[in-house]
Amino acid sequence: MTIKPIKLIVIFIISTLSQNSFAQKNNIDNTQKYTASNKGKFFISWGGNRESFSKSDIRFKGDDYDFTIKDVSAQDKPKGWHIDYINPTRITIPQTNVKVGYFISDKYIVSLGVDHMKYVMKNNRIKTIDGYINLPDSEAGSLYNGNYENEAFFVSEDFLLFEHTNGLNYVYAEFSRFDDISSIFNIQNTDKFQLNITEGIGTGVLYPKTNTTILQKDRYDEFHISGYGLSLNAGLNFTFFKHFFMELDLRGGYINMPDIRTTSNTAESASQHFYYLQRVISFGGIFRI
Repeated sequence: MTIKPIKLIVIFIISTLSQNSFAQKNNIDNTQKYTASNKGKFFISWGGNRESFSKSDIRFKGDDYDFTIKDVSAQDKPKGWHIDYINPTRITIPQTNVKVGYFISDKYIVSLGVDHMKYVMKNNRIKTIDGYINLPDSEAGSLYNGNYENEAFFVSEDFLLFEHTNGLNYVYAEFSRFDDISSIFNIQNTDKFQLNITEGIGTGVLYPKTNTTILQKDRYDEFHISGYGLSLNAGLNFTFFKHFFMELDLRGGYINMPDIRTTSNTAESASQHFYYLQRVISFGGIFRI
């Protein structure tokens, strides 16, 4: 009669010890995985992008003119798959993205980045213009002199060339979250392959090199801090063999540039604000410090 309770106790003890041993083994396996913890790691990435821009009103002003062209359309200037993306002497010619980040915890990242976008105003279109032009008769652009009150106007390349093509440079700081979703797809060994999602918010300055020819004045194309930007990012990260990754990002935001240089005369400038959407593919490495 006393043997059965003793057997039950022995079975219970053995079962408990076995479960503890299994749990400890799993815990050891997890902590041994490089991808099980991110805190203290840093990463660097490099990639390319395509962009879309909302329409915007662009105001141009100087000592002898002040006018706004309304609902301006623009496009990017893609290079396509090209060796220039990795050619050190021509690396700024394509539309590129670079980012450096640090994991302050397993799930949160602080990073710095530069989005090198390109913005090309669409020319030879009829647009609405509002304002005035009153250049001296000695200037070639005086042929456009007049008062314009929301009038239809043919914006030719002779009248205006306006491009942020080297480029629309957004220099930003970002705070983001990083989550491993490998288990959803039953991926067991994340040190070989890991699937993550990331979401972030950023802010920074716009440092464009704006290529401008306005009212037949001399062309101007110099870097200048012109305004600020805000951005949101969502991405899908594929990490291979612990240290290498490819990431697909969808990034959108708002850009406000109240001080765009258009000529060598500091009294002349342009201003605009618009929304943008980027599609980014990047490649990088992740390492522990």
